[in-house]
Amino acid sequence: MIKHITPIILLLISNIFMTFAWYGHLRFKSTALWIVVLVSWGIAFFEYCFQVPANRIGYDCYNAVQLKTIQEVITLLVFSFFSVLYLKQEFRWNYLVGFIFIVLAVFFIFKGK
Repeated sequence: MIKHITPIILLLISNIFMTFAWYGHLRFKSTALWIVVLVSWGIAFFEYCFQVPANRIGYDCYNAVQLKTIQEVITLLVFSFFSVLYLKQEFRWNYLVGFIFIVLAVFFIFKGK
C-alpha cells in the first residue's frame, strides 16, 4: 500500500513547487521578466527533485499513462487551491463541471487495473 501512496505524495509536493514556479510570479508583475525566469528555474529544480523520483518509484506499480493521469489530477487540485488562495481568483461552477469530466477520464484510464 505504501508503495502506491509514495509516488502520489511525491507528485503532490512536486506540483506545489511547479505551480509556484509557473504561476507564482503573476503577483509580481512589476518584477523584471529575467528575474522571474531565474527564480522560476530555481523553484523548478525542487519540483524535479520530487517529480523524477515519484515517476521512478511510481512506475513499479502504475504504468506511464496512469502516472501522468495522477499527475494531472494533482496539478488541477493544487492549482485550484493556489488560484483561489494565492492569486485570489474566484472558483466558478464551470471549473467544477470540467473537473468532473476529468475525474470520469480517470475512472476510464484506471478501469480494468
